[in-house]
Amino acid sequence: GLTLGGGFGWTSRKLGLTIDSLRSADVVTADGERITASEESHPDLFWAIRGGGGNFGVVTSFEFETHELGPELLCGMIVYPLESAREVLRHHREMTAKAPEELSAWTVMRLAPPLPFLPGEVHGLPVLVIAFVYLGDPEEGEALINERYAQFGEPYGTHIGVMPFAEWQQGFDALNPEGDRNYWKSHNLAELSDPAIDALVAAAEDLPSPQAEVFVAHLGGAIARVPADQTAYAHRDAEFVVNIHGHWTEPAEDQTGVAWVRGLFDALAPHATGGTYVNFLSDEGAEGVRGAYPPAVWSRLVEVKRRYDPENVFRLNQNIPPD
Repeated sequence: GLTLGGGFGWTSRKLGLTIDSLRSADVVTADGERITASEESHPDLFWAIRGGGGNFGVVTSFEFETHELGPELLCGMIVYPLESAREVLRHHREMTAKAPEELSAWTVMRLAPPLPFLPGEVHGLPVLVIAFVYLGDPEEGEALINERYAQFGEPYGTHIGVMPFAEWQQGFDALNPEGDRNYWKSHNLAELSDPAIDALVAAAEDLPSPQAEVFVAHLGGAIARVPADQTAYAHRDAEFVVNIHGHWTEPAEDQTGVAWVRGLFDALAPHATGGTYVNFLSDEGAEGVRGAYPPAVWSRLVEVKRRYDPENVFRLNQNIPPD
């Protein structure tokens, strides 16, 4: 699922999207044929599965180009009181505009989890977290973060150090336990404009549940250097992606949680590019899925769908119908 929707993460500014490292995929089509999709074999299908989701067949194996990384990287976070979020996000906007591709800095607004480096009285308070990963020399990364972030504002706490990257990747799993209820919506942003920041912070000031959060990832870098028509993931120009993460535990909270997510989505719409990340879609219906792709990309995806799955066998997904 990560790969078929595009796939971004902490390494994407330096190494590109997950699909940018995909070299081939074995696919079982709707009629039971097993084929290999690559630049040389079934290139139309290879284009489509790099962003078009599971609409065209069952992928049974991927072949990726690998990259030397770590295994230990400089990772960490700075936690600010939510009261300073507007000021911090404007500073963050300036810093990301000149950030090297080795640095990924993402922000999350939520209630503070019980992080060990935070004072106990901060746990459960509304906060803005800036989380970092630096893919280069740790000493260079630490100097960069200290210069541009650590001396800014009055954070509740800071924890930055070298750790196994795999450990960092798993560090947030406990915040998303199995069985909880989720409803997400997403926007791509060309910039963190003041009106967009105001909308983000206003929603974070009115969280519907202790688990809900507003997440903003900084993209660009290697992602943007790939031509937009090379893959079905076409939003290469997005500088930021917002995930409005509605998250709660009880069915009785459904209406409140969904309304909060949709409210922020609507408030951000005038300041967004109109594109969205398909892996962050919930049950949006046909129009929601179609809106995740530019018209020319959508038309091409429909053609590929018609060629490989004309009866829409693979429809229990963010569906691209063959007609």
